[in-house]
Amino acid sequence: MSAASEEVSDVTAHGKEPTLKRVLGPKLLLLFIVGDILGAGVYAVTGTMAGTVGGIVWLPFLLAFVVATLTAFSYLELVTQYPQAAGAALYTHKAFGIHFVTFLVAFAVVCSGITSASTSANVLAQNFFGGLEINGWMGNPGQGVITAVALGFMILLAAINLRGVGESVKFNVVLTVVEMAALCIVIGVGFFVMAQGTGNPGEIFVFNDSQDKGLFLAVTAATSIAFFAMVGFEDSVNMVEETQNPEKIFPRTMLTGLGIAVLLYMLVAVSVVSVLTPTELEGIREAEGAALLEVVHKGSPDFPIDRVFPFLAVFAVANTALINMLMASRLIYGMARQHVLPRQLGKVLPVRRTPWAGIAFSTVLALGLILYVTSDPESNIVANLSGTTAFLLLCVFTVVNVACVVLRRKRDPHRKVFFTSPGQLPLVAAALCAFLAGPWVGRNIIQYQIAGGLMAIGVILWLITWMINRRTNDGDRVDL
Repeated sequence: MSAASEEVSDVTAHGKEPTLKRVLGPKLLLLFIVGDILGAGVYAVTGTMAGTVGGIVWLPFLLAFVVATLTAFSYLELVTQYPQAAGAALYTHKAFGIHFVTFLVAFAVVCSGITSASTSANVLAQNFFGGLEINGWMGNPGQGVITAVALGFMILLAAINLRGVGESVKFNVVLTVVEMAALCIVIGVGFFVMAQGTGNPGEIFVFNDSQDKGLFLAVTAATSIAFFAMVGFEDSVNMVEETQNPEKIFPRTMLTGLGIAVLLYMLVAVSVVSVLTPTELEGIREAEGAALLEVVHKGSPDFPIDRVFPFLAVFAVANTALINMLMASRLIYGMARQHVLPRQLGKVLPVRRTPWAGIAFSTVLALGLILYVTSDPESNIVANLSGTTAFLLLCVFTVVNVACVVLRRKRDPHRKVFFTSPGQLPLVAAALCAFLAGPWVGRNIIQYQIAGGLMAIGVILWLITWMINRRTNDGDRVDL
């Protein structure tokens, strides 16, 4: 951040201006982190992963957890050194001090929120209609109907966002419990099937190379896909100013949250393999976001639980999308206020005090994104959107890991150190994130096109704003 920003932070720290209320203790912070990681991710990617590696679908989850944990070490080192709610953009600017690089990182985070919310919208629509079909309330709808519901859901999110959503800790606790309950249903069904002796536990260690990629490339590709299910832990650093004694509780709590998430994911993966046959695992790729619904439906034919599960999934996925769009609109608002995006995007409703321009901009991008991806009837919509999200965040994580090494060299030797990532792990994490972001993992080219198109929009807006700032001599206001 600039000197002006640091002066504001210092003034706030000395009590001349009100600070955020520190309401999050270890338990509530843990629920926030777990709730942020869980949600749309596991619903969106499990089917694609199973269609890529077959029975060892649990392995990519484990490897994605390792990469995410190495990156979390870097975040923990940085958040305990710089306990301010600005995340990757703050660390990037403190490390490199280049406004444009900081903007690229910040806008990539915005785009990841938009693509993640778009993924959630499609997963929500698929599970919603899956629930209606299982309950016999309607038949299988066409892709056009599913797309229309996804678009309508994004508009509904915009309306909720415009009205003003107070994110309370108690509400987050309820949502997290619902998310965990839905996944526990999948796990329970899987272990019930195995207990009845009708499952396929022997398939858990069987690799099915349905795409003829070979073990290494197939697992690498699936790990890149699985990374979408592990993201969310990085959002918690934006809660640092509302956390009690963050330097001490953040490391243990974040790592515990990651551990809980990967444990649930691996148990879900075991349940999927136990319930579905190898042939069904190969074909489950086409189920996209409804893969877990198929597991519950097949594994519990005599119980009504499969009639309820789709709507629990809808609730969990909706929460993910809402958080994503809240984050994206607020970041756009913040960048407009910092004069790195057009000022018009920083407009606020006079009564509701919500950033209507940022909400409208992010919603239009999300709607256009859904229409673009669904325009190709042969494409895997959920896989392409979730893959784009993972790609954007892998790029951001690469920068953050490098920034961790740079800032370690700039560290004040007299300042107390609360957490340090062991040895050269940040560089290892940076290399792994960069590797998983590359084309060699089999990422569909459309994912690069989507990410490039979104970032190009941001760069064009940044250039327009930069030229306006030069003409008006307002460039000094840029703090990013």
